Amino acid sequence: MSSKNLDFGTFAQDVMLGLSASPKSLPSKYFYNSKGDKLFQQIMALPEYYLTKKEFEIFETQYESILEPVLNLGQSFNLVELGAGDGLKTKILLKYLKDIKADFQYFPIDFSGSVLQELKESLHSDFPELSVTCIEDTYRGSLVKRLWDNGKPNLILFLGSNLGNFSLKEAYDILDHLKIGATHGDFVLIGIDLKKDPQTILDAYHDSKGITRDFNLNLLDRINQELDGDIDVNSFKHWPCYDPVSGECRSYLVSLQEQTINLKALDQSFHFEAFEPIFTEISKKYSLSEIDRLAEKGGFVPVQNFTDSENYFADVLWRRK
Repeated sequence: MSSKNLDFGTFAQDVMLGLSASPKSLPSKYFYNSKGDKLFQQIMALPEYYLTKKEFEIFETQYESILEPVLNLGQSFNLVELGAGDGLKTKILLKYLKDIKADFQYFPIDFSGSVLQELKESLHSDFPELSVTCIEDTYRGSLVKRLWDNGKPNLILFLGSNLGNFSLKEAYDILDHLKIGATHGDFVLIGIDLKKDPQTILDAYHDSKGITRDFNLNLLDRINQELDGDIDVNSFKHWPCYDPVSGECRSYLVSLQEQTINLKALDQSFHFEAFEPIFTEISKKYSLSEIDRLAEKGGFVPVQNFTDSENYFADVLWRRK
């Protein structure tokens, strides 16, 4: 998600619109530049950040069951991954598929060109014979373009609680796009964080080492660097909060004082009242019954829910109606 791989105008426009709005907001996708990518890798290793560990446990212990339905088709297929990242969990599936000599092609998709390049290099090292086609695009863009469409059935991966980065209304929009990207009978595997002790959830977004804070504040650093800003990053505070009713953990950058920031590249200034927030991210959690309703309303048939030993996280396998 480096700006080198983005249209400058898109980033600039999103920042200008977001900081001009009331309440202010900035898209979470811009967390991920080269520094943000590295910080998020550190976050995934934190003891408080259970999500990656729990999903990794699911893959390590249930990979055969996860892949069984698509393998039972008895034909070549595409493994398509939205938001592939470093591919750490997916490599468990890839290794198994290569070990049993399955006939498939892998299409990793990510908004970050730098992440895709690193993934491509590591896959070439780990699986030199693997057929890999990297696609640099957004979720919606890739699902509409369907660059993997070759007449074969698809297993589309949408892991890491990425669906949780959208409100319920937006989640249904993503599922509508998934229906476009998947043909009748295709499988989708979606990682979804489950509702649990609110403190456990809040700790995952407010770690004791402050890595998540740095990850969020890096968005302001990025604005300074790419839009020639004068933001005093220390005058903002990272603030997450969790609502156990909606299941939404929302993150904000709160201005600790009244201030005006200037972005020379935009020739724009933005005023903040003391303690005015910028909304940056949502991480929505679901119950299993809510997940079943997602599938039904989204146009999918639930096949199986795979959960970790503590029922913290679920990878849900659906089939396109």
